[in-house]
Amino acid sequence: MPDPQQLVLQMGLPDSQEVGVYADFANIWHTPNSFVLDFLTVKMPPHPQADPQSGQPLEDVPGVLETTVSARVRIPPEQIFPLMAGLQQQANQWLQETGRQAPPEVWDPTQPPSA
Repeated sequence: MPDPQQLVLQMGLPDSQEVGVYADFANIWHTPNSFVLDFLTVKMPPHPQADPQSGQPLEDVPGVLETTVSARVRIPPEQIFPLMAGLQQQANQWLQETGRQAPPEVWDPTQPPSA
């Protein structure tokens, strides 16, 4: 068997997945055996929660942001750390290439991106 450090990764991508899917943000959670990345698309602007019986907007409760899972990806726990490192590397490279500043501490997917 070849040494895994000398293997070359050869990727194939079905034509139906070449374009990819759009996502406004990701929700990440885990089980003992996997990490799950749910890529979500916002369906409509946030709106107030409604009382289930009257249908009237509820006061003093958080609003609702309706989303749809565009894609769900499950990876083994051992892969989360290389994924984090790869995301950080690509984010740093993107910031450098675009001249943009780092994103704000709190990012709100319901607001348009700042220039």
